[in-house]
Amino acid sequence: MDFLGRKLIIATKHNKESVIAPLIEQHLGADWMVDPNLDTDLLGTFSGEIEREDDPLTTLKKKCLLAMKKNNCDLGIASEGSFGPHPTLFFTHADDEWVVFIDKKQDLEIYSRELSTQTNFNAKLFTNFSEFGSFLQKCLFPQHAMIIKNQKDNPTWMEKGIDNYQQLKILAEDSLKKYGAFYLETDMRAMYNPSRMKVIESATQKLMTKISSKCPECQTRGFDVTDVVRGLPCEWCSSSTDSVLAHILKCSKCSYQEEVKFPNGKKVEDPMYCNRCNP
Repeated sequence: MDFLGRKLIIATKHNKESVIAPLIEQHLGADWMVDPNLDTDLLGTFSGEIEREDDPLTTLKKKCLLAMKKNNCDLGIASEGSFGPHPTLFFTHADDEWVVFIDKKQDLEIYSRELSTQTNFNAKLFTNFSEFGSFLQKCLFPQHAMIIKNQKDNPTWMEKGIDNYQQLKILAEDSLKKYGAFYLETDMRAMYNPSRMKVIESATQKLMTKISSKCPECQTRGFDVTDVVRGLPCEWCSSSTDSVLAHILKCSKCSYQEEVKFPNGKKVEDPMYCNRCNP
C-alpha cells in the first residue's frame, strides 16, 4: 500500500482523532499521530474570539499544512466545519463538514464533504428563565455542551464546555443579576458535540472511499465525481427532468474522465418530478 508505515498527522486539538484514526488504520495503514501543542484555534473559533479570515476550504488546507510542517510529515488529514442555514432546506440548520487528505510525496490533495441536518446548532439571548429548560432540551444538553456569555457580541466574560446543569444555572443567574441577560449557544467544538463528531466521521469515510478510487488511466488516487449530467427521462412522457442522468468522473492528474450513467440505480424518473407531467 502507498501509505503503509508512513507517518500521518491528524490536524486537531479537539479530539477528532477518535473518529478519524480508526478509519486511517482500517483503510490506509499509516502511523497516525496528533500534536498536542497544535493550536488550530489560531485560524478561527466558533465562539468568536478569533474570526476565521478565510473561507472553509482555504482554512482547511492551511490547518493541514500547518500541522504537517510543524511535525515534519508528508501525510496529513484535517477537517473544518461551518454551521448555519441549510442551502436548500429553509428554516433548517446544517453542519457542513469538509475533510482533506494531503500527500506531498505523491502530490495529492483529496477532499470530501458531508452536509448534514443532524446538528444541534442553536443560540438564544435570555432575560429570564422562562424558556431555559426547553432550549437546553432542544440543544441536546447535557450530552452536548453549552457556551454561556453575558451578551452575543463583544462579551466581557464567557464560559465554554459546560455540561453540568447546576453550573450552567449558577452562571446564568449571576449574569442576570449583573447584566440583566445571558446568552447561550451550543459548543460546536467536536469533543463537546457528539452530533458533529458523527458528521466528521461520515465525511472521513467518504474521504477514504475517494482515496481508494484510482484513475483507470494513470492509477492516481482520488478518481471521483467532478460533475453531473441532468436529464433523467420521465417514466410517462420521456421528457428530460432535472434529476441526475450521469456522473462525470475525472482524474486530477491526467484529466482522463468517464461518464457513468444512471448512478442512482434508476433509468427513469417518477412523473411527480417532471415539469411537463407535474408542472
